Amino acid sequence: MDSPLCSADRLYALKGAARSSSLLDVRWDLAAGSRPDRFTAGHLPGALFVDLSAELAGPAGPGGRHPLPSPARFQAAMRAAGVSSRRPVVVYDDGPATAAARAWWLLRYFGHPQVLVLDGGLEAWSANGYPVEVGAPAGASEPGDFIARPGGMPVLGAQEAAALAVDGVLLDARAAERFRGEAEPVDPVAGHVPAARNRPTTETVDATGRFWPPD
Repeated sequence: MDSPLCSADRLYALKGAARSSSLLDVRWDLAAGSRPDRFTAGHLPGALFVDLSAELAGPAGPGGRHPLPSPARFQAAMRAAGVSSRRPVVVYDDGPATAAARAWWLLRYFGHPQVLVLDGGLEAWSANGYPVEVGAPAGASEPGDFIARPGGMPVLGAQEAAALAVDGVLLDARAAERFRGEAEPVDPVAGHVPAARNRPTTETVDATGRFWPPD
């Protein structure tokens, strides 16, 4: 299986190729939510901003704080960002790839055949000496024609996840203190699904925000 990661050097070469890619900035953090302000301060040339809370999630409610968006909602957001199934899509955030991973997963779930995450995010791009642009978020010059077809990735419901925690391995990717129930800055209930195991997303990347090698 090809890696879903794209290095800054590979992205720079890809942007110069005839078959150009769609580049989506999905910067977001737990405290402030989506960060169009960071996009305005500096982003990859040609990138478009996608609001994780408004476009990569459905309304909060019984399905959770960031449930899956409806196919219609996601399709409209991707078309507004110029996404087409005929072109690769590269998504990035500030480096840890937490938000970028969500965008990658959703695009795969809704049927896009070629999606990559910029390994190390904007920091890796800048560290390699590649240019950035400044300016407020804007829509695509031409709308995309992406068609959202759900089902491209497996999904578990709450009861299925609870059973998997007992019969298999259910990984909770939040910070360890949230998993243990010692701190909960955003959700009404602290702690974790019984029998789940903890592997924080911060432990999947090194100090520069790049993913550890497979070994």
